[in-house]
Amino acid sequence: MSTSVSSGPPYEIYAKDLTYKHNPNVEASLIDISFDLPKGPSRTILVGANGAGKSTLLQILAGRRLLTQNGTDVRIKDRDVFRQYPGGVTFLGTEWAMNPVVRGDIVVSDFLNSVGGYRHKERRDRLLNILDVDLEWHMHAISDGERRRVQLVMGLMGEWDVLLLDEVTVDLDVLVRDDLLTFLRRDSEERGATIVYATHIFDGLDTFPTHVAHMRLGSFVTLPTAWPFPNVTAEGLNTRLYSVALQWLKEDRTYRAELEKTGRKKRGPITSEVPSDSETFYRKYDYSH
Repeated sequence: MSTSVSSGPPYEIYAKDLTYKHNPNVEASLIDISFDLPKGPSRTILVGANGAGKSTLLQILAGRRLLTQNGTDVRIKDRDVFRQYPGGVTFLGTEWAMNPVVRGDIVVSDFLNSVGGYRHKERRDRLLNILDVDLEWHMHAISDGERRRVQLVMGLMGEWDVLLLDEVTVDLDVLVRDDLLTFLRRDSEERGATIVYATHIFDGLDTFPTHVAHMRLGSFVTLPTAWPFPNVTAEGLNTRLYSVALQWLKEDRTYRAELEKTGRKKRGPITSEVPSDSETFYRKYDYSH
């Protein structure tokens, strides 16, 4: 399945001939990607194994990684994401919670007001209830999941046109996650906004997306495609997103195993009977017996 959702201009997100390497000496993280998404309301789920390129793609769309390749065109709201970045775009990723600044001894109410919470009081208060956040929490004394909730309040309290989410629900309990996804779905529909969401948690997501895409080793196997799929497709996929994702990921592992037979670096245990240098060293200085 490789049907594009393109309905012609105007598009909200657009990429053409996108290839990206983290440095010149490694394999490309993204390979010749071209796709587009129409203006919302739309909510696209990115499915793919670890290392498929989902996070890199979202970071590029967010303008956080510089592209130097000639001929590449990446746009949001018809504006170049590196030279004329558009307003109304919000990116939320997992690295935020590890920033030492947000782990300091600052009260949540002060933290939110420091980034403009007082300007978005109505949406801020709505999100405080949805995400079950205590304004008197101290950022250094709360759990990773609670800190993630504060991040989501901060990132979502201002209105956005395009929302890029990279695994930000991984720390949330199931109730808070469900309430958040309900809010995002309604917000997208009411304001005609666009969401692109990379996740590995598919339970409870069947009614959330309008489109689903499949990435493998830096490329799209299935371009963003209208969801739900027919009850049973030619590939045997059904309308449960968990089942679709599980089948795709199994196919990804099989595909990679075939590449390993023809020279791609193999994962898993080393099958050589000759001990590795590391094993030899640590065996020599093992005093546990």
